[in-house]
Amino acid sequence: MIPKAENQYIEFKREEVSSQTLAEEIVAFANGEGGEIWLGVDDQGVATGISRSYEEDVMNLCRTAVIPPVTPEYEETDFGEKRKSVKIARIIIAKGSDRPYYTSKNRYFIRVGSTKRIASREELMRLFQASGLFHYDLVEAAGALQKHLNQSAISGYFSRYKIDYLEESEEERERLTMASDIVSKQLIPTVGGLLVFGIAPETCLPQSGISLAVFNGSEIGSELRDKKIFTGSLPLQIDNALSAIKANIATPSTIEGSKRVEKASYPDKVFRELLVNACVHRNYSIIGSQIRVLIFDNKLEFISPGRLPNTVTIDKLTTGTSFARNPLLVKLMENLGYMDRLGRGLPMVYQEAKRLGEELKFEDSGEVFRVTLGCRSRN
Repeated sequence: MIPKAENQYIEFKREEVSSQTLAEEIVAFANGEGGEIWLGVDDQGVATGISRSYEEDVMNLCRTAVIPPVTPEYEETDFGEKRKSVKIARIIIAKGSDRPYYTSKNRYFIRVGSTKRIASREELMRLFQASGLFHYDLVEAAGALQKHLNQSAISGYFSRYKIDYLEESEEERERLTMASDIVSKQLIPTVGGLLVFGIAPETCLPQSGISLAVFNGSEIGSELRDKKIFTGSLPLQIDNALSAIKANIATPSTIEGSKRVEKASYPDKVFRELLVNACVHRNYSIIGSQIRVLIFDNKLEFISPGRLPNTVTIDKLTTGTSFARNPLLVKLMENLGYMDRLGRGLPMVYQEAKRLGEELKFEDSGEVFRVTLGCRSRN
């Protein structure tokens, strides 16, 4: 059956479509979630048909006009009654694993609703981030100065390596912070350096922070019981948000006879891991959107701006996969003892949820990554 209308995943094209336009549509789908091009169908969804097979043409186009090349699926079928049937083709483009893709005319396209358009500067930046070709946490934080860094926190960081940072000369302190990418060669704090060691990183990076909301109910429209916003350095955000989660997740219990018996519940390391994962792997180039933690009667949601990187799929998350959209944040937070690079965090969360018989769900859609952790008894 021909789909009823074009949408984010469906595009109709008549047989007369130019090869360049077809290449642009393929690039747009590959840069997004994938999709289908129905060849021989007009904009209203009416089958107009194709006069011959275009399989070889499409495959050649995907090798020469799409960079890097993609390999789509190609299917042909007869549509309509036998005497009046026409042949149509369906070109299936998978979500690209080598994003960003561009045309032989050096144009990057993305899919927005039922149309394609040239990617904006910010969208192109996100595509390069997803590919690992660009790391936003290593760029200079606009408006940030060295005075915005907490020197005591930096000293505590280097003390782990037996270095008395505050007793070093100014020249040596500059060398240490540059070598660690806390500041750039121009001595301007990097995004990662400011996030981890900043006194108030939200001043220069308003997208930094964790917003926590507690609801009396199981849906977003339920009564709002409490709301907090945690700012400051990432270690401070994580510690404060963890305390707030623990305060709103009481240990479940039952009464057996005259005694109160506590039920098994999530250990603190589960909530800590999900907070660290959200803070370290979020896309900080997305402005105006903080990490959100939503606490309901039956679940917790951890919502982080930014899609999963190219090589990561949801299926890989529970079996252990290591990725770094923000390699500097990973390095600094690992050295501070908040995480490791072995990808063991989310598998641990999965095993704890399984032990308690609770649901754990990952969603990667739009420009957010969401983890939903089942919690049948919050109070």
